[in-house]
Amino acid sequence: MAAIHRTISVPRTAHLHQLGTLSPETRHLWIVLHGYGQLARYFIRHFEGITDAQTAVLAPEGLSRFYLEGFSGRVGATWMTKEERLHEITDYINYLNQVREMALNEAPDAELHVLGFSQGGATACRWLAQAQWPMKQLVLWAGVFPEDMEITSASRTLSQTHLTYVYGLQDPFVADDKVQAQLVRVEAAGLHPEVITFAGKHELNQEVLRLLKNQSSS
Repeated sequence: MAAIHRTISVPRTAHLHQLGTLSPETRHLWIVLHGYGQLARYFIRHFEGITDAQTAVLAPEGLSRFYLEGFSGRVGATWMTKEERLHEITDYINYLNQVREMALNEAPDAELHVLGFSQGGATACRWLAQAQWPMKQLVLWAGVFPEDMEITSASRTLSQTHLTYVYGLQDPFVADDKVQAQLVRVEAAGLHPEVITFAGKHELNQEVLRLLKNQSSS
């Protein structure tokens, strides 16, 4: 007799880390999504330089954790794998919607900025494709719209959003030909992104982060 596949929704605890204060005085809310194998508590440290009295940063952590090597030692998190991927996508979209709602309940006048690094970029794209609310800025850092995602599904949401691609010129995971192919796709969908490069590898860059912050405040 063949086994039957069933699903059940269960409550679980999610984790996120915060820099700055969420309050009615907050003007800029950044939600930053880490890459594959990272943890939010370390990822968020890169954003200390853009936090101020009017700017808060939230770093949610992917719902699945694993040992990076073997059966012990350092732990990382991931947003999804190929196994039951549609359910995992639904789960993290619901999770990120709750993060946004929680934050804006505390900071109702804040403009939303989303930054996705590497795998977090694809995560951000899938999340925002279903959004029915405005955002000031979307930054895809060493990340792109997933190949299996129809970009036009997100173009209406992002039409009033400042879309920026950022990548290091020595990043072994970001090939220039793939970036150019991505730009053709997004421009065909009616989006006109800014592209920022820097001398570096698969990493965040403080100078570029400060530039993005200054753009967001203008």
